[in-house]
Amino acid sequence: MPATKFRTLDLNLLRVFDEVMSERSLTRAAHNLSITQPAVSNALRRFRKAVGDELITRSGQQMVPTPRALTLWPEVRAALRQLQEVLTPSSFVPAQANTTFVLAMADATAAELMPALVAVMGRDAPGISIRVVPLTTRDPRRLLEIETADLAIGYFPAVLADLTARAQTGEAVSFAYQRLFSGEYVCVMRRDHPLAAAPLTLDDYCAARHLLVSFSGRPFGFVDQSLALLGRERRIVLTVNQFFTAGKVVANSNLLTVLPRHFVNVTGIADQLVLRELPFAVPTVFVDALWHHRVQRVPAHEWLRQTIAQLALTAFDM
Repeated sequence: MPATKFRTLDLNLLRVFDEVMSERSLTRAAHNLSITQPAVSNALRRFRKAVGDELITRSGQQMVPTPRALTLWPEVRAALRQLQEVLTPSSFVPAQANTTFVLAMADATAAELMPALVAVMGRDAPGISIRVVPLTTRDPRRLLEIETADLAIGYFPAVLADLTARAQTGEAVSFAYQRLFSGEYVCVMRRDHPLAAAPLTLDDYCAARHLLVSFSGRPFGFVDQSLALLGRERRIVLTVNQFFTAGKVVANSNLLTVLPRHFVNVTGIADQLVLRELPFAVPTVFVDALWHHRVQRVPAHEWLRQTIAQLALTAFDM
């Protein structure tokens, strides 16, 4: 955009563009902004003219962003957020706050952290609400970028490796993370499983039938990577996307699964399960909190991160 156009740009157009991109609907954007739909259409038309791109096109009943719009949106949203932070008082009083946070995490992580977090909220921040949504990917950066989630908690080795590599080359990094705890994974089977009576061998493990917890549904995980390094493989006959489901299925079948050791005690069926050390080496699984840089210095988000980190420190004694 030429400098002359930017100097005359109505910054309210950025708010309209952000809302339309978020809602993919002129009607909903107008409602959220408390203006009429024709006013939204007019603002979008003016912004299109300013940037020289259609930005939004229609395909049937759907509104489809152009590549240019998809490139602009994260930057516009980040700029609006930074401006809001500058103009809004920075103090955050938990007891007076009514913020809602969206956390993306697996059920095993939620089972460990949420009871203690609810207790803290009830004591220190009764007006705050939490929405926990399923973590369905090992790379939640897109969820954080479009604000589907405020914080993602999980095992993100490829993401952290990418962020580290970018930082080392001097490239700007849009995400930050904090290590919360490490998890040891063990083989889990029902108490009367034929393999429960003796130490678990690699041959017996590979010959058994397996259940895999896979957020994506892909029947290959870090355990399979470790087996591949040994030239071995296992037979996965079922994938599920919840650790609780895995525990329940294994307790009532001859399938084996791999679960975090700390999680077994909160399943409610620990007495029906047997834990065995895996007969091969697997990498340590670290659970991290990941967030977008635009909320790095938002007081409410800082409180959330610090609270969760302290709860993890207490629960797992890191």
